[in-house]
Amino acid sequence: MQDPIVGIDLGTTNSLVAFADARGPRVLGPGRGLVPSVIRVDPTGVVVGESAKAERALHPHTTFASVKRLIGRSAAEVRDAGAPQGLGLVDGPRGLAAVRVGDRTLLPQELSAHVLRELARVASAELGVAVRRAVITVPAYFDDGQRQATRDAARLAGLEAVRIVNEPTAAALAYGIGRGHRAAETVAVFDLGGGTFDLSILSVIPGDGTGLDGEFLQVLATAGDTALGGDDLDAAIVAHALPPYEAWLGGPATPQGMERLRAAAERAKCALSTVECTTERIEHEHGAWELVLDRALLESLAQPLLDRMAACCRRALADAGAPAIDRVVLVGGSTRVPAVRALAGRIFGVEPYTALDPDVVVALGAALQAQVLAGGRTDLLLMDVVPLSLGIETAGGAVAKMIVRNSAMPARATEMFSTGVDGQTAVKLHVVQGERELVKDCRSLATFELRGLPPMPAGIPQVQVDFMVDANGVLAVHAVERRSGRRAQVQVVPAYGLTTDEVDRMEAESLEHAREDMHAHRVIDLVVNARLDITWIEEARTRAGALLDAAYLEDLEGHLTRLKGFIALAERSPGQVDADAFHAAKDALDRASMRLHEAAIVQSLQSMDRGVKGVVQP
Repeated sequence: MQDPIVGIDLGTTNSLVAFADARGPRVLGPGRGLVPSVIRVDPTGVVVGESAKAERALHPHTTFASVKRLIGRSAAEVRDAGAPQGLGLVDGPRGLAAVRVGDRTLLPQELSAHVLRELARVASAELGVAVRRAVITVPAYFDDGQRQATRDAARLAGLEAVRIVNEPTAAALAYGIGRGHRAAETVAVFDLGGGTFDLSILSVIPGDGTGLDGEFLQVLATAGDTALGGDDLDAAIVAHALPPYEAWLGGPATPQGMERLRAAAERAKCALSTVECTTERIEHEHGAWELVLDRALLESLAQPLLDRMAACCRRALADAGAPAIDRVVLVGGSTRVPAVRALAGRIFGVEPYTALDPDVVVALGAALQAQVLAGGRTDLLLMDVVPLSLGIETAGGAVAKMIVRNSAMPARATEMFSTGVDGQTAVKLHVVQGERELVKDCRSLATFELRGLPPMPAGIPQVQVDFMVDANGVLAVHAVERRSGRRAQVQVVPAYGLTTDEVDRMEAESLEHAREDMHAHRVIDLVVNARLDITWIEEARTRAGALLDAAYLEDLEGHLTRLKGFIALAERSPGQVDADAFHAAKDALDRASMRLHEAAIVQSLQSMDRGVKGVVQP
């Protein structure tokens, strides 16, 4: 296998990498392949995934989750939409949303790159070859700035984003919609993740089964909200529970206390997908507080969010021409909430279809699209859409829309413009994105000038402007004055993307600190595993220590003390830890504890024997 293309679902809560070949698509990595999109930035390195998530409450100021909700957006936009809890939002360069760690300001592209780099590592290890190319999914309602920022994150991770695909469209591929059916279908893909919501209406025309006429998927319309997801339901639970929680604490919750409450809220939400009532304990030094929640209260807290989802669904249906929906598919872990599933069924009049794990379908679909791009299959044709209208500013601050929302990609549009002032020798072209009619209500993407025009009376120059959106959703704009032949062009890098110099600087820093990052990651994993070993061994010693001689127990205590010393040093100065010696100390304790394990088993059997009255006849 040479230079494979993988599919990546860069999610708000969890991320995955998948690969498709002749055996079909499959998620890569251990277990279900989910890598929590959680990043901890330590002085000596970065920790990604389960380890960062497991110790998030211990490091609330340097651990970041839900970073996807910041990417490609200004700090002001994020604040207006309600910044995710615990992210420590600050204004970065050019007003970009960023986070602060000590004296460093980190952009979400940099943090997301660490997650992408971890996924590439997982894929490379499993496939046995370096992974450098990927199809990466984004919410359908990501605008140009957010898509470009995602591409920047991929580049920082050492990956080429060969295609950016909308998440609901990728999910439709994974569900195999249309295969085995002779009739066309109209399908609604309802995608609710941790941080974003998308609704896409697709027309699916199956092939004739001969291999000459492949399956055709066309997105008819899409709508969504990039600030609506499972995180918001967690936040609603936290807001409800915070007053009694702080009353029990006797004062304001610390950052660690808030993180414990947030984690309990998330656990309660997940539990209520299968039970009617749940109680989640939050342990503190002086006792435990209980969060009690039932499904009726959860649905009450969720109602404002459900109303926003319903509005998106109705807008997409209207844009698609109000077709009858044949099938509804659910995507994203948050669709497990019963009230969400009921909403989807009620709006579309169809019982939702849930054949696959909603957490993995997007990654599997991305892998199928990667297989198509790699030439591995020719029986799928995917046509995605432009999520928001693109246009040019005209006199008076109005917008002339060139490519309207839900236009199929790739898309092209040409319009003719002229000057408004006599003798004008330059034309300023301002490219914007949005559905409003005035520039002030839309998002600025780029500004460039067409210079060197011969002075002519107003209205005489003929400026032809071409908009071209490729299959990745990347916009290029060309302008030519037809009389003089003067030309100008720009490949749009939105105001919230990274400059080339910024990307180059970040790449250089990642290479410079690669060795320290790997060391820090290894030390963190050793600390997590060593703590688990120590806890188990100390519990076993309490139960079965009386069965062992004093000399053995003294030797075991020496091993425990040595390992605890490494843990303490790692907490104070992780860069000074000899990881090989740490690993050797952990192995030595594992070997030394074998007698203790055996004694614990004997002690358990003796306890069982004391409860036996006799032996029955065979």
